[in-house]
Amino acid sequence: MAYFAELDSNNIVLRVTTAGDDMVSDYGGDQSVDAANRFAKICPLSADGVRWMQTTRDGSFRKKYAGRGDKYDEAANVFYAPESYASWTLDSNFDWQPPVARPSTEANPINGQPVIYHWNEDDQKWSGFAYDDSNSRVNFDWNPTTSAWDQV
Repeated sequence: MAYFAELDSNNIVLRVTTAGDDMVSDYGGDQSVDAANRFAKICPLSADGVRWMQTTRDGSFRKKYAGRGDKYDEAANVFYAPESYASWTLDSNFDWQPPVARPSTEANPINGQPVIYHWNEDDQKWSGFAYDDSNSRVNFDWNPTTSAWDQV
């Protein structure tokens, strides 16, 4: 099965759809412009679409499988996810990086059970929670200096 992502004029993915493998193999192979152009004759673009770009489920080319809202970078020939948070930056591998590194461990200091955590954009930190032995919720903030969860 072959997959094609429809791009708008800003290279944002509008949708992804499928085609037979022969659509690619008979018209230039993977990542060929000819295959994308041929696919456009069979599957018309939507009102906002400007072109089709092949993607692959396993990420073997163009970095990742394109998803709705992803962006295509023409120069690097990759798809990448939309911005996670305003404070995050896109690295040279087209991965979004937080201003504070992700926690290196998920175990909480109370009973070693996992901390379920998320990025707190307002406070620019990782926050999370876990349950103690009496099944009460305990809140934590990640302390990057000590590389540990601080109970709050």
